[in-house]
Amino acid sequence: MTPTDYTHAASPLGEQQGASILSRFLTQTHFESQDDFIRNLHFKIPEHFNFAYDVMDVWADEQPDKTALLWTNDEGACRRFSFAELKTLTDRTAAWFTQLGIGRGDKVMLILKRRYEFWLSMLALHKIGAIAIPATHMLTRHDIVYRNTRAGIKAIVCVGEEYAMKQVSDAMADSPTVEILVSVGPQQADGFHDWQREWPEAPAFARPANVNDNDDTMLMYFTSGTSGEPKMVAHDYLYALGHLTTGVFWHNLTPDSIHLTVADTGWGKAVWGKLYGQWFAGATVFVFDHEKFTADKLLRQIEKYRITSFCAPPTVYRFMIHEDFSRYDLSSLRYCTTAGEALNPAVYDKFRRLTGISLMEGFGQTETTMTLGTMPWNKPKPGSMGLPNPQYNIGLVKPDGTPCEDGEKGEIVIKVQNTFSVQSEECRVQRYDYSQDLNIVDKSGSVTNGGHDDAQCPNPESNHTSSLYTLHSELKKPVGLFKEYYRDEEQTRRVWHDGMYHTGDVAWRDEDGYYWFVGRIDDVIKSSGYRIGPFEVESALMTHPAVVECAITGVPDDIRGMVVKATVVLHAEWKHQAGDELVKELQAHVKRETAPYKYPRIIEFVDELPKTISGKIRRVEIREKDKNKE
Repeated sequence: MTPTDYTHAASPLGEQQGASILSRFLTQTHFESQDDFIRNLHFKIPEHFNFAYDVMDVWADEQPDKTALLWTNDEGACRRFSFAELKTLTDRTAAWFTQLGIGRGDKVMLILKRRYEFWLSMLALHKIGAIAIPATHMLTRHDIVYRNTRAGIKAIVCVGEEYAMKQVSDAMADSPTVEILVSVGPQQADGFHDWQREWPEAPAFARPANVNDNDDTMLMYFTSGTSGEPKMVAHDYLYALGHLTTGVFWHNLTPDSIHLTVADTGWGKAVWGKLYGQWFAGATVFVFDHEKFTADKLLRQIEKYRITSFCAPPTVYRFMIHEDFSRYDLSSLRYCTTAGEALNPAVYDKFRRLTGISLMEGFGQTETTMTLGTMPWNKPKPGSMGLPNPQYNIGLVKPDGTPCEDGEKGEIVIKVQNTFSVQSEECRVQRYDYSQDLNIVDKSGSVTNGGHDDAQCPNPESNHTSSLYTLHSELKKPVGLFKEYYRDEEQTRRVWHDGMYHTGDVAWRDEDGYYWFVGRIDDVIKSSGYRIGPFEVESALMTHPAVVECAITGVPDDIRGMVVKATVVLHAEWKHQAGDELVKELQAHVKRETAPYKYPRIIEFVDELPKTISGKIRRVEIREKDKNKE
């Protein structure tokens, strides 16, 4: 294949359809450059914004027959849902949930894997103002009790499989807040409502009079726990709006797109890539419901269903690039993105050689939408996290809180002070103080940028508080940033202080403004006075043909303080060579690829790395295992 442009074309009809929806929420819907994006990304924020009504039901009215969701599984079943059908089915689900006793503010845990009932449940919960709490099907009884009691969960909607249902049932004795259990099948058990039998008989749905305010909690995630106990990340209703930039601009989607994101619905990446942003764009969301991942199965789905846009964590790409791509017809594929952990340049290079497509990296957290990314108008730099998304005020700070210069390592922060808002009958434009060169809404309602008037908000002095778009005076954070760690004020203050949200991720910025990941603050290794980021060493190791994937951690050392350890998964054809000679070869390779002081003095070969449900490497688990060996 020959290299492709970073953008792909949409049909005029597709562009027109997408712009119609987007213009309800943005003052400008198309951007040509990063400067254009910075100057002219302005949100129009409705009062009582609700994604299910204000986006999905609007699509159902305007494009009722367009495919919204294309679901298939590894047994060959396939279902297509139009926008009109999704409206009908989510209304029915909302009515049934209401009949069961679920209402505004109630917390509902969804353990649904990749079953299409997840999408019906999510949108239905939005329609009645209840709080969705997606969770992985791999939770144990202990995990479920912890979540039920910490969050005060009222209902659990569960996949009808023996393991998941048993863990839920066994947790009930110690879960006094849980009143309602639902199984979507195929299996059923005592105490569970039967979705397949009861749901079709649901009454007609009547939209509640007061569904939500913008700052109500809409969604909560228990963090994947790369370190410490899981925290409850609470998002308001504007979180969905914050993902508009994720799907429309970072994923580069249009109504003509068929988009596949690899993510279990228990992970926040599912709503990053399989719900909000993609349906703002009017794209078809493709879901492959499978039990066990193999790169071959995934590539076959891309070929069979003519996927145009693909997003997966680097772990998936690392396995894909070792397949024989000549066996697959991937000609439909136009655009590929990656997030979830840092992308090794070696993986980027090989994927581009195989497909002609550049991987466009993005960065964010469970607590945010996409905060840094490589947009279609940006030239990708392999291994870089990309440039700041202008809906956030991104910075790098040193441990003393002072700003980093280009080239200096520091913590990525989001500044949340100096928020300016405007109220009017026709629109509300919100921008943030980006010091000298980004948009600020002044008191007259004009959006200014270095003396240039880029947009005008009509009637800035309007006092009509009942207008469609209105001032939310309490909003002191960017659209898409989390509200709090629910019921954990101490943890919230630990990361949200001094006018900044502290991400805990360390990076450096180059002279072009691109950010480069170093590691989590607690992952950075201090050895003989040097600060060594795991990703730097991992990227060097990944260029050796023996290595499939690896994790770099620090091991205590009496002389150096810490020494670098590499935990390595080898290719099958190299496994018989695991031993001292290969250790020396890999050490020498790292010394050639990066500064010699970073080389791993300890190398351990393993069959697999410990990971979260989202595919992130759990370096903390490796450190704990090594600590227990001492």
